[in-house]
Amino acid sequence: MLRIKAQRAGNGSVLGKHCNTGARQAPSNVKRNIKAMTPKELLDSLKPQAGQHLRTAVILGLLAGWVIILQAWLLARVINGVIFDAQTLSDVWLLLALLLGLFALRFSLTWASERVAFKAAADVKHTLRTRLYGQITKIGPVLRDDLTAATVSTSLLEGIEALEAYFSRYLPAMSLVALIPLSIVAVILPFDWKSALIMLLTAPLIPIFMIMIGKGTERLNQRQWKKLALMSGHFLDMIQGLTTLKLFNASRREAQTVAAISDDYGRETMVVLRVAFLSSAVLEFVATVSIAMIAVTIGFRLLFGHMDFLYGFYVLLLAPEFYLPLRSMGTHYHARMEAIGAAENIALALDTPIDPAREIESEHRIQAPVKITARELTFHYPGARVALQQLDFEIAAGERVAIVGPSGAGKSTLANLLLGFITPQAGALLFNDTDVRSLALATRQALISWVPQQPRLFMGTIADNIRLGNPAASDAEVTAAAQQAAAHDFITRLNQGYATPTGELGAGLSGGEIQRIALARAFLKNAPILLLDEATASLDPESEAAITQAMEAIRRDTTLIVIAHRLTTVTRMDRILVMDQGRVVQAGTHTALLAEAGLYRTLVQSYGFGAQS
Repeated sequence: MLRIKAQRAGNGSVLGKHCNTGARQAPSNVKRNIKAMTPKELLDSLKPQAGQHLRTAVILGLLAGWVIILQAWLLARVINGVIFDAQTLSDVWLLLALLLGLFALRFSLTWASERVAFKAAADVKHTLRTRLYGQITKIGPVLRDDLTAATVSTSLLEGIEALEAYFSRYLPAMSLVALIPLSIVAVILPFDWKSALIMLLTAPLIPIFMIMIGKGTERLNQRQWKKLALMSGHFLDMIQGLTTLKLFNASRREAQTVAAISDDYGRETMVVLRVAFLSSAVLEFVATVSIAMIAVTIGFRLLFGHMDFLYGFYVLLLAPEFYLPLRSMGTHYHARMEAIGAAENIALALDTPIDPAREIESEHRIQAPVKITARELTFHYPGARVALQQLDFEIAAGERVAIVGPSGAGKSTLANLLLGFITPQAGALLFNDTDVRSLALATRQALISWVPQQPRLFMGTIADNIRLGNPAASDAEVTAAAQQAAAHDFITRLNQGYATPTGELGAGLSGGEIQRIALARAFLKNAPILLLDEATASLDPESEAAITQAMEAIRRDTTLIVIAHRLTTVTRMDRILVMDQGRVVQAGTHTALLAEAGLYRTLVQSYGFGAQS
């Protein structure tokens, strides 16, 4: 599941607790693609998805163009008959009725064409959003350094929405830009080759000017989307850290920073709009001059009697319609530029290589209880910062183990390895003597329940959030899990009980209440491995005591791992592993470790495990 704010790994965040600081890079053992997908290649790859609807839209648009040709002919006949042939209303009523019907037909065809084109764009957006979300879930919380939470969220929302005009307007306009003008030329060529020649000579000027101006617009659009990602990341960062900013009286200063970034984005947008309006003015000027040339030549020929009024007026009616598709393409060409700018970050996300270990489809099945073994386990982040180095330990099936150590000892990196968020770069991590790299990710993650330090609740009810651990669970099972997590009492005191909406990120609930709901979620999953990352950190002493008793009541075939920062959490564990600089430096019970000189006793005496890792 996409996590805009992921849990920590080592000393920092996996996805980036604050988006404008970037995110962890992908592990160095994941090879990058040799050639990255360009935005244009991404857009081209999406065209088949909209192919059938786009073809239908083009056909309907072409039919509407042919109706315009017929409509102009009938209108010319009516005007010519009334002015020069002295026809009355009774003489032309049939033509007027047909003309009215053609107006309705043209409107219907145009409306249907736009609806079908919109359906094509909607299908592409749905497919692309599903594909992008699936890619992010495959990558996991560890993202590349240039793919931040703000980039992902902006791409999923504004970025994909920006592609709509490209598929619903630009692509149909690109097809009609040749079909309708050529149809008009084919109609008028037999009786007015001079006007047809002017049309053929002046028509290429519009796309030429459009391409010349579009080259600069493409670069400006890409720069504008980068500014939008920067603004989104900084704004999200400020919202997430609003409490800290208030405490340090820095909210006004950061508000000024947000305003400055917004103004910068606004100026960039105005630059793009200025170029867009300039290009539209140029295209309109070229089209107007071309129509004027046709009108002047027809006027002189009518004046000297070299042309019949009926045909001259007919050509004048068709001349604006001849240039209309070209002008529309010029207008919608900016949709292409915007789509290319928006597709850059989408292509970046889709091009991010997937760790091969995350795509294994294995038939291995691990039976509970689960023994966990690490053999010379090694993992390092880009920049040569070693998180784990030749880590060795064994946790027996059903054992209760606490993992402690100073900040940066590698505890959270080990947790992410156990959870499958990252893959060992050397050594082996074994579940019941089976290397986790040979297990399908779904199989691996089904073996473990996890309660992070900062659990996340999603929009829905409290029962919905608890059922994330087991969507098929009954109400009785949900209640039992909540009772085990010491959450049932406070839930039943709420007005709607288990049907109480949680709000965004658990709004309306305290940190301790959110923690207990997350514990209930983990208990409901009932996996053979339970990983708690200081699950009692946000609880009051009474709730902490209840959770401690609940952990002691966990079935003995469940392997319990507690990443601990507080002494009260570890004293009753079967064994304590003390980590430092990516290694296990001590192991034993609380009493035994206190009796010997070493890091554990130093932590107890100096910090009481209050440091965060």
